[in-house]
Amino acid sequence: MPKVFPRLGRRRALQGAAVGAVALALLLWWLLPLGEKPPSGTIVFSTGTSRGVYQEYGERLRTELGRDMPGLKVKLLTSAGSQENVQRVATGQADFTIAAADAVATYKLRHGSGAGRLRGVARLYDDYVHLIVPRDSDLRSVADLRHKRVATGLPDSGVRLIADRVLRAAGIDPHKDITPVADGIDTGPARLRDGKIDAFFWSGGLPTKGLVALAQQGGFRFLPIDDTLVTRLHGQGEGARYYRTTKIPESAYPDVQQGVQVPTIAVSNLLMTRTDMDPRLTEWVTRTVIKSRDGIGAHVHSAQLVDLRTAIYTDPLPLQEGARRYYRSVKP
Repeated sequence: MPKVFPRLGRRRALQGAAVGAVALALLLWWLLPLGEKPPSGTIVFSTGTSRGVYQEYGERLRTELGRDMPGLKVKLLTSAGSQENVQRVATGQADFTIAAADAVATYKLRHGSGAGRLRGVARLYDDYVHLIVPRDSDLRSVADLRHKRVATGLPDSGVRLIADRVLRAAGIDPHKDITPVADGIDTGPARLRDGKIDAFFWSGGLPTKGLVALAQQGGFRFLPIDDTLVTRLHGQGEGARYYRTTKIPESAYPDVQQGVQVPTIAVSNLLMTRTDMDPRLTEWVTRTVIKSRDGIGAHVHSAQLVDLRTAIYTDPLPLQEGARRYYRSVKP
């Protein structure tokens, strides 16, 4: 009686080949949807200050975009932060950027030039407000900052916008009741360590690498931003409604926090562009942002929070057409 095993083996081999072909097709759809030729050209991406999360995220996203779109050149521009980023994209000085939702809303409320052209690409991750003082400081609350030297961020930064609002919520005029200093994450930690400022505001993802070294030295501690302040903060108008109460988890800066969470506020970050940006290019950029989450997140911890399910919520901006196309294409 003839053996049938070879026939079964061939069938299994054919089935395996078919499964492999389907898997390859799905992979190619993910990387090269519909067999399209990747977009090319040049775009300008406005990031943030050196040693900040925006800058590091922008550098790593540029690498990922280069893999998916080899013909696309991405120029990075450092900036003061969210406020400058919003203005740059709105006026055409940059094509894509990251900015905090409160800065976007404030620019729109002030009817900034080109505000109506701004569009969302993806909600990325939350910024946490850090208010730090030297470890041996006698300051215990935001109200104690009166008459102190306080770094409130660069003039066009998102940090400056938040710091001024938090100070006002505590009854402090940020122009008269403190000595404001324009330090960012690139210079603030060293000046705090050297005793040149008494306190330092920062708003960024967790942990911010620019603070990690100082934390490992035990060189600072946090001042809390409690619920009472947040209630007053929300009373400052429409632009302030994007802040939510939260806590810096004890794992963010363990050498400083010693197992204790810190009450503060958070605000979401948005990847954004304009209405006139090529929808096909924007669709490809959106795809790269979502699928590169784990790769970028291995180096930029905040990026691990990018999530397809929440990325579409870019309030106060409607989605750009290209981003909308991408989200529709992956909708279950």
